[in-house]
Amino acid sequence: MESIKKKFDRLGPNQKKVLLLLAGGTGLMIAGTPKAYFGVIRSVSDEWAKINEQTLKKAIKNLYQSKLIEERENENGSVALVLSEDGKKKILTYNIDNISINKPEKWDGKWRIVLFDIPNFKKKERDILRSILKRIGFAKYQESVFVLPYECKKEFDYIVEFYQLRPYVRLIEAVSFDDDLKFKNDFGLLA
Repeated sequence: MESIKKKFDRLGPNQKKVLLLLAGGTGLMIAGTPKAYFGVIRSVSDEWAKINEQTLKKAIKNLYQSKLIEERENENGSVALVLSEDGKKKILTYNIDNISINKPEKWDGKWRIVLFDIPNFKKKERDILRSILKRIGFAKYQESVFVLPYECKKEFDYIVEFYQLRPYVRLIEAVSFDDDLKFKNDFGLLA
């Protein structure tokens, strides 16, 4: 129970609200009486009203750009946002605490370089990003630059979306950089 509480405490305020809204939906399904049903609706409505509209729009836009959600037209002509197949797979596949990068048998000759310039008001997220990059195998090149010789776009996108860092973080693929010999040695890529 303690680890669940710690994970919940790490979430941002909007992530907590979304979880509360989802929990409210579950509550509606199991509400046994009309009084309980309307109590759940009232509490969900209060939380929904507290979500900053601009923040919510930004989160939806980022999810749409990452192809984790998509538009579906309903029979009545209205449009709904739903999880894409990729979004469903990511929800089922990834757990931020257990995310890892698969090391292929043969290197494809490309470097994956993560660059970031995250503002101070997101210092906590910046520190978490550094920690995750190190944990999943990236080597530190500079304070805000990390390198890895393996495919990692899906994992990278998941981490960036999870911590809402899309505007501040970039992933570059390169075939070489001026001092990559050291990193080839560190990753065991020299024959």
